[in-house]
Amino acid sequence: MRLAFSIAYRFLKSNKEQTALILIGIIIGVSVQIFIGSLIDGLQISLVDKTIGNASQITIVPDGKDKYFVEDKSMLDTLENNNKLTAVSKAYDNSAFIKIDEDTYPILLRGVEFEDANMIYEFNEKLIEGDISLSQNEALIGSTLATDNGLKTGDNIEILTPEGVNETLKISGIFDLKVSNLNKTWIVMPIDGARAIFGNDNQLTSIEMQVNDVFKADTIAEEIKSNLNNSSVDVVNWKEQNQELLSGLSGQSASSIMIQVFVLLAVLLGISSVLAISVVQKSKQLGILKAMGIKDKQASFIFLFQGLILGSIGALIGSAFGVFLTYIFSVFVKGPDGMSLVPFYLDYKFVGMSALIAVVASTIAALIPARNTSKLNPIEVIKNG
Repeated sequence: MRLAFSIAYRFLKSNKEQTALILIGIIIGVSVQIFIGSLIDGLQISLVDKTIGNASQITIVPDGKDKYFVEDKSMLDTLENNNKLTAVSKAYDNSAFIKIDEDTYPILLRGVEFEDANMIYEFNEKLIEGDISLSQNEALIGSTLATDNGLKTGDNIEILTPEGVNETLKISGIFDLKVSNLNKTWIVMPIDGARAIFGNDNQLTSIEMQVNDVFKADTIAEEIKSNLNNSSVDVVNWKEQNQELLSGLSGQSASSIMIQVFVLLAVLLGISSVLAISVVQKSKQLGILKAMGIKDKQASFIFLFQGLILGSIGALIGSAFGVFLTYIFSVFVKGPDGMSLVPFYLDYKFVGMSALIAVVASTIAALIPARNTSKLNPIEVIKNG
């Protein structure tokens, strides 16, 4: 084995141009594979984050046609002790109107506990002005609602409910959630203040949650539903409500895999072809080696070791180059807002697996020339050489 490895190394050194050609092919193949895979993964993470990163990923809602359900402390304690959940926030929502001068506009009055809701919506980071330390009769409003109606922090707004209740709230902050409809319709205030306006003490419209693995939200939601065993509520998750997004992500993953497979196939065929030519070029030397006593198995291992050496070096350099390309793309390709179009994402398992596949594929590609080597007749080779 050591002799076969030594001969393989010498053969590679003796034809540097051919060796460099194979290495360039492997490096390009591995780097393209890692670049495309990492790019698609980064894009998917970005899409999911922008879609449901600052939103409820699992939500407990009233079952059937009910608008509310009774707040249950034991239910909340169970959810807060679930290590698969990263945030749990109870909410009370109701439709109302905001009166400005003589005009009224429909809004959604949201009552939350800001410490919990901030873990989902990040109000402290989304505030344009003001703060989230609110008393019972203070509220945050969206930037679009503020701009359209000339409102600012410190102003009072008049809230009208469908039941005829009239309540005045002080604006303590203005937020921008980067969603036009939310910025235009949401008015957020402490949950007890919102419930007092509508006379629904101890009632909730939802319990919002985020999970540590967004793609397992459906299975976690099923676990929560079975553990709660409460017929008055239902548990929904973002995957149920975003089927088109999931379909698009699945299509991206499938296309990424197909591209990687064809790139790998092209590299494999290229290596096999060049090494097959190498067998012809080195046939005289191989014939002499066989005449000197080297066995067919050892002769075959020469080219298997060549594939292994080339694959290992190419995978190492290609992996580094692929990661570099991904980083460069994330740094220099930016959207209109100046932010990276696709964030840099590095999955070490994916990079390692790509490198391993390249090494295995390169070794397998050497099987054909290795088999041809075992068929060489040393007498004929030397006679015809």
